[in-house]
Formats: sequence, C-alpha cells, structure tokens
Amino acid sequence: MRTAHRTCPLCEAVCGLRLTLDDTGHVTSVKGDPDDPFSRGFICPKGASLGRLDEDPDRLRAPMVRTGQAWAEVSWEEAFRVVERGLTSVIETHGRQSLAVYLGNPNAHSMAGALYGAPLIRALGTRNVFSASTADQMPKHVSCGLMFGDPLAIPVPDLDRTDYLLMLGANPLESNGSLCTAPDFPGRLKALRARGGRFVVVDPRRTRTAALADEHLFVRPGTDAYLLFGIVHTLFAEDLTSAGIEAEGLAEMRELAAEFSPKAVAELCGVPAETVERLARELAAAPTAAVYARIGTCTAEFGTVAQWLVDVINVLTGNLDRPGGVMFAKPAVEIGRRRKPYATGRWHSRVRGLPEANGELPVATLADEIETPGEGQVRALVTVAGNPVLSAPNGTRLDRAFGGLEFMVCVDPYLNETTRHADVILPPPPVMRTPHYDFALLPFAVRNYTRFSPPVLPPEPDRPTEAEILARLTMIASGQGAQADPALLDELIIDQMLRRAVETPGSPVEGRDPAELRAGLQGGNGAEQRLDAMLKLGPYGLSLQALLDAPHGIDLGPLRPRLAEVLCTASGRVELAPPQLVEDVVRLRGRLAAPPAEMVLIGRRHLRSNNSWLHNVGPLVGGSNRCTLQINPQDVARLGLDGHAVVRSAAGELTVPLEPTDAIMPGVVSLPHGWGHAESTQRVASEHAGVSVNTLTDESEIDVPSGNAVFNGVPVTLAPV
Repeated sequence: MRTAHRTCPLCEAVCGLRLTLDDTGHVTSVKGDPDDPFSRGFICPKGASLGRLDEDPDRLRAPMVRTGQAWAEVSWEEAFRVVERGLTSVIETHGRQSLAVYLGNPNAHSMAGALYGAPLIRALGTRNVFSASTADQMPKHVSCGLMFGDPLAIPVPDLDRTDYLLMLGANPLESNGSLCTAPDFPGRLKALRARGGRFVVVDPRRTRTAALADEHLFVRPGTDAYLLFGIVHTLFAEDLTSAGIEAEGLAEMRELAAEFSPKAVAELCGVPAETVERLARELAAAPTAAVYARIGTCTAEFGTVAQWLVDVINVLTGNLDRPGGVMFAKPAVEIGRRRKPYATGRWHSRVRGLPEANGELPVATLADEIETPGEGQVRALVTVAGNPVLSAPNGTRLDRAFGGLEFMVCVDPYLNETTRHADVILPPPPVMRTPHYDFALLPFAVRNYTRFSPPVLPPEPDRPTEAEILARLTMIASGQGAQADPALLDELIIDQMLRRAVETPGSPVEGRDPAELRAGLQGGNGAEQRLDAMLKLGPYGLSLQALLDAPHGIDLGPLRPRLAEVLCTASGRVELAPPQLVEDVVRLRGRLAAPPAEMVLIGRRHLRSNNSWLHNVGPLVGGSNRCTLQINPQDVARLGLDGHAVVRSAAGELTVPLEPTDAIMPGVVSLPHGWGHAESTQRVASEHAGVSVNTLTDESEIDVPSGNAVFNGVPVTLAPV
C-alpha cells in the first residue's frame, strides 16, 4: 500500500485529497488531505468516489472511429489520420468558417484544457467558438469586464472575514461554490455565523444552503435584478451609500434606480418592500458585508444586469476591494490578464446576429449555425470534454443537428449523448495518470493558494497524455499534419512567452536571454515546463520545483486590496453605469408591469453530481441525487396531479415523477440538469436515465448583453399524465 496526494478535479472547491493505492494501482481509499492549508481535510462524496470514476469499466481506453452506426477501436495513429482527413476535407471544401469548436465544463478543471484550448481555437481559425460559459457564467464575465475592464477580474466574497453575507441563486452546500473557490464552503459559512456574522439566502427553494442561513427569502425566479435594484434604490434614497466612492457613473446610477423602489418591485419579485429596505439597511450598517450571486441569477433573462447590480451594491456600501467585503484573488499564475478596456460584439453570429463575448458565441445559437444553409454554415465540429446535447438549451434540436454534420471529433472519455454523433472519439487518460494545476479556478479563490499534483500513476504505454491529444489536434488544425511532433507547439508557446517577458518593462526577467531562461525550465513534458515558466514569471516568483516540494499546497495568505492592479477601464476608474448595461435597463423596465407566468421552471444542483458526467458512478447515483420534479404541495392539489406530471414549455414536453415539498415556493417547479441517459451505453447512467431538462429550455431565450442561455424562470404548464 502507498499514499499519494493530489487536488480533486471534480468541482470548483480544489480540495486536497489523500489517496491510498495497492501495488496494482487500485485506489482503496480517498480521504481529505488534513495537511492542505486551504481545504484542511474537507471532502465531499464526489471526491471520495474519484477512484471509482477512474476505474469505470465504461470509460473508453482506445480511440473509437465510427463507420455508419458501427464503432471500432483503432490505433492512435490511425485515429489522428482520420481526424486529419476529415478536417482537411471540410476546410478545403467549405473554408475555415465552416468549423466550430465547443469546450465543456471539465476544461476548467483540467491542466491540459486550460493550456491548449486557446491554441486549438487559433489553429482552427474560426469564429464559431462555443463553450459551457454561455450556459453558466458569461453574465458575470461581461458585467465585470464592463465595470472593471477585465472579464476575469471577478471579486469574490472574503468569506473568512466578512460580517454579513447576502447570497442569491447559489447553493454552495451542494455545488461546493462557483466563481468562488472555497473548499469547505459549509464550514466557512458556519464560522461566519459562529463569529457573530449574519448570513441571508435569497432563493426560490429552501436549499441545504438556505436551511443553514440566518434567514431565507423566497424570490420569484428571474426577478433577482428587480430585488437588487430595490436595494440600490434604498441605499440612495436613505443616504446609506459609503462616503468617498471612487467610481464613474454615480449620478447616473442614482437616476436609474429611482423608479425601482422596493414598493415598485415587491409584487413582481415576491419579496415584501419592507424586507428589501431592511436588507439595504443591514448591508450598509454591517462592519463589512458582501453580496454574492451565482448560477441561479446568471441563467436568467436579466443575468448580466443582476450580476452588475451585485457589484454596484458592493461598491455603494464601500465593500469592494476591502477585507471582509469582496476582493480580487492574486493567483500564482494568471492566464489572460487584459491590458486594454473590455468590449463585446467584435463579431456576430451568422444566423441570429448575436454578439461575441470573451471570444465566443452563445451556445444557444449553435444549432442555428449547423442547420441554416449558406456561406459559413457549420459543417464540422470539435468538442472537448462537453456534452451539449444534455447541457445546452433545446438539446433535442442539437441532437438532430449533430446528426447532420459532415465531420465531428470529440475528446472525451465516454460514448455519450453527444459523442455518439462523432466520427472519431479520442479518450484522455484517467485522472490518476494526469498532472493537475487549477489555472482556471485559483483566480477566484477566497484565499491566495497554489498546489500542483503530479500524476499518481505512470502513463499507460503507447497512450498519449491529454496535453498531447490536444496538441496533436492543434497541429492538425493548423495544417501541420497528423505526424507533426506535438512538442513543437509547446516549444513555440514557451519561446513566445519568454521573449515577451524579457521585453516587458518591469518584468522579473526584463532584459535577460530567453535561451538562458528556457534552459532553466523544469518539467517532464511541455505542459509542465510551461507551468514552470508561468510560475517563475508570476507575482510570487515560484517554480514547479517549489510546488513539488510542497505536495499539500502552499498558503499565499489572505486576500489583499488590489483593485488598482486589476482595473483597466478607459477611465481608469470603476464604471458604475456602463452604456451596454444601462441600455438593458430599458428592457428590464419594460417587464416591470408584465404579469408573471403562472408556473416557471428552475434547475437544481446535487452534491453527488456535476452536470452529466458523474452519473455513471454507482455510489453517486440514488438517494437525493434523483431526477424528480420538485413542486409545492399547493400546486399539486391545485392542478390535480398525482405521482407524475406532463410538463410543457415552448420548446418541448416531458413526463416526470413528482417530488412534492414545501421547500419550493408555490408557482415554481425544479428539475435537475445533466440527466436524460435513456440511450446511453454507460450502464449505471442508463439504469438511472431520468429526463433532460433541456428538452424544455428554449434556445431563442437569452440574456441579451452576454448571450447566456436562460435556464431559470422558464414558463411551463403542468397537467396530469
């Protein structure tokens, strides 16, 4: 038996794990790492099942090539030759704008996904870039980009020091946090209350998180922006704003909030006017306070406006960039830092004219681009770690659209609802044989921290690493061919990185010889050498060796004020009233008098699940992790329902089992996402198939400024079976 340590890659909490393996490499035990200074031994059921996920017998071990409806295992060299022929044929016939790429959620939890996603996109040479971001978090990126100049400058609540936390549309006791990297989120919330702080949750469901709070307030789905505007109105009306606010647009913000009084918004959002006023007063009076909102607010019709107002409140109460308020993490490695003001709409989608944000188009229009004839019609698709048939709006339509592609290649460990349409599936190695560094998540940590996990097990003979798979795809897409050495890509990127660093004034290596720096890089492969370079060029001057010498991770200290470092707006100040968001307030105002739908649908998170890709792990399926429709008993009686119901929306209909509970407010029903495995070859998943909520979501409904899909507040009707 031996012990190994690594970071869990299954959600955003970055928990340290302690694994026990026998002499065959079988994982016999997974526990939290008590010596990790950030997670301190915390573990959830997903992390505890990491060994089972790695050893899942339904994982693909070799590349798969489809001919008609038949699949065959082939060698890696043959698989890459098929990819080269398929992509080259489409490019030569239709041009590079006929290509599209979709990057799924697990790329944010993968070292290779973070390092090779951008080079792959550049090599494909297409503007048809889609990802899970526009099904999840794009409103936060757009609002922060417009307010602070950088879409990755996302302030997170300083959980360990705040006195008052207002949380909307988030359920970290089951999600473990999102755009807020905080292992043991439950423990941090309990500590907040234990030190005399106050914690308030606003959510249409009494979630496990809401049950832990000092106060839970029901809110009608999709109306968070109205509630937040009511708080802003009160801060101005009662002169509760912090003195000396350094921001542009203060007067315009006051004018915008004037007509969104608590009395005006109360009926629509379902929160009494006096409660809205009280929340504003409590936020203003608290020694320190933070407002945090997540996926429930992002995936709604006014997601970007809601996320903007969250940080407007943090600014108005004097809690932006302040210990105990909301702050910006300072990671050891920063990818994608901007040096010029942010803008969206640099190009638009071909069919619906939807604007680009963060270099990508809304996934809600992917089916349009595949199905609509004409110049630029998408004919070939590359997916990396994504299952949009289950995760994107109107997945039924996407399922049909994928069947009409001329060529499709998927990097994925499973034959699933999306990859079954592929011509080639390239499965990456299991987690235990993969190095790990959280490039995407540590920039949103509630405490500065870093950790590298080398592979626990050696690579399998003749099987490329995930980095090599993506690098070879990149070489093929750039026209270098299937036989090109993937190491050349890493060399090119390292050379460019070092040359840029030595030419940058103030850089720690300014004026030095790039060749000398290159010779000093450590790492067993290009990916690790790139990490070593980024660590050495980073703000702490660390190295890969320093992280290897600290297998439990390195505590880099509490968050510190650094707004001046991250701010890059045209004015050089925080923009409280960006024109794009002021314009969307007109749309928000137009809905103020509209009658709400009788019944609306929202999503649901499960502690033992993460989208669709953990439903084939036996210990994680069952119990509360079930595909049921939660509904208030009052609605069951009013609609004459019993056992099951037919749920209809503008996009489709489903028959679902009911789970009556007073934990959900009347007029709202909730169905978890990621299910719908009826035709899956994954044995455990197919035995617990459930239904896909995205049969009901409508791809024509989006949050306008960001293009994010609308998954919450979807109007539905219910009828007996």
